[in-house]
Amino acid sequence: MNEDLALRVLSTLRRDGHQAFFVGGCVRDLLLSLPPKDFDIATSATPPEITALFPHADLVGAHFGVVLVKEPNASVEVATFRTEGPYTDGRRPAHVSLVSEPRLDAQRRDFTINAIFLDPLAPPPPGRILDYFHGRDDLARRLIRCVGSPRARFQEDHLRLLRAVRLAARLGFTMEEETLAAIRLEAPSLASIAAERIRDELTRILTQPNPAEGLRLLDSTGLLPVVLPEVQRLQGVPQPPEFHPEGDVWTHTLLMLDHLPANSSPTLAWGVLLHDIGKPATFSVSDRIRFNGHVEAGLAIARPILARLRFSHDSTEQILALVANHMRFGDIHRMKESTLKRFLRLPRFDEHLALHRADCLGSHGHLDNYHFARRRLDESPPEILRPPRLITGAGLIALGYPRGPLFREILTAVETAQLEGELTTTAEAHAFVRSRWPLHAQSGGTSESGVGPEQAPGTGNDPG
Repeated sequence: MNEDLALRVLSTLRRDGHQAFFVGGCVRDLLLSLPPKDFDIATSATPPEITALFPHADLVGAHFGVVLVKEPNASVEVATFRTEGPYTDGRRPAHVSLVSEPRLDAQRRDFTINAIFLDPLAPPPPGRILDYFHGRDDLARRLIRCVGSPRARFQEDHLRLLRAVRLAARLGFTMEEETLAAIRLEAPSLASIAAERIRDELTRILTQPNPAEGLRLLDSTGLLPVVLPEVQRLQGVPQPPEFHPEGDVWTHTLLMLDHLPANSSPTLAWGVLLHDIGKPATFSVSDRIRFNGHVEAGLAIARPILARLRFSHDSTEQILALVANHMRFGDIHRMKESTLKRFLRLPRFDEHLALHRADCLGSHGHLDNYHFARRRLDESPPEILRPPRLITGAGLIALGYPRGPLFREILTAVETAQLEGELTTTAEAHAFVRSRWPLHAQSGGTSESGVGPEQAPGTGNDPG
């Protein structure tokens, strides 16, 4: 849909006498025979001229000459050729000047492979190409190279440091020597970038093809200790070879990223990255290498990372749940029926399964626990995992029990018996409660533990 709209927008601009080209990532991907995600158009038309042709378009970046042409299921960004003034904040130019020449526009772009202009309407296929900085040669050489001075490009927008890594990893390209040297020199400047921008770029690296290569490149370019020093500390931390023949915690994490399913969610990818983040702090050697308490330590480390990168509350809780529960698969065959059902009904349990599968494939390779959990989940519809309650707080009050902290203990015990198949009716639940908590003995309540049955982390005593 986007391509169809983009071709129509291009045709309309050309018919009205303006220069107009596809530009940027869509051209790069088309020349690599990859499906473009979005289509961007660069044109000599000014924003008023664009909006005159497309009355329902939005001025999304009027200061930069950017207009968004939209249809119900598609949108195309149309930008006027421009040059840019100096960048004073490592993100935006102080001013822009709209120009009529594509060459001038190409000079401001980040990488040569993103600075190619294409008129797909001109013969022969793929169309007329304007390539002022030899981007097609760099595509052929599978090379990431900056337009002009690499240090100048990275000083203009510090986030380009991470974009270079993302592109190289996704496409399987190498860094041109001068570009790589500039990344290493400019790496500390990432500390001045807004946390949300860093988070989003890291998430793209972790969820695109070749995430492990992205992490390796973050490390080799010197960017990793700036954005995720806690992850760099995984390097060189040995693991017990009987459980982890692959090597240290860093290697294990890289292999897990390689085994993520295509189009993994951001929370799953971050859960994999951080699942063993507590191992360096809990490393010990006794009868063998151990990481006692690494789950709890990992939660204590992961939470500040997610806060620093300003993850949403929902994403934070899901990522922490993945860290907290990843060791529980080791006990899955020994779980009581009620414990297993509560485990299987964790929110977004498919992500817990996917993380465990990657954990196994990134280490010993045994998938017995994964297949058992997968089978039990497939055999257990929601009404089995979370059946209607046989008794509620209101029901306890009706039986004469005073409201208080004891309610939680009683309701949890009733549900446990129900999940075990010991109770099936409300009458049985009432009899169970009266026998376990006689009314004459209730002069007060027990204190709450503060940990719900679906939130208990693993022991962290297994090497993981």
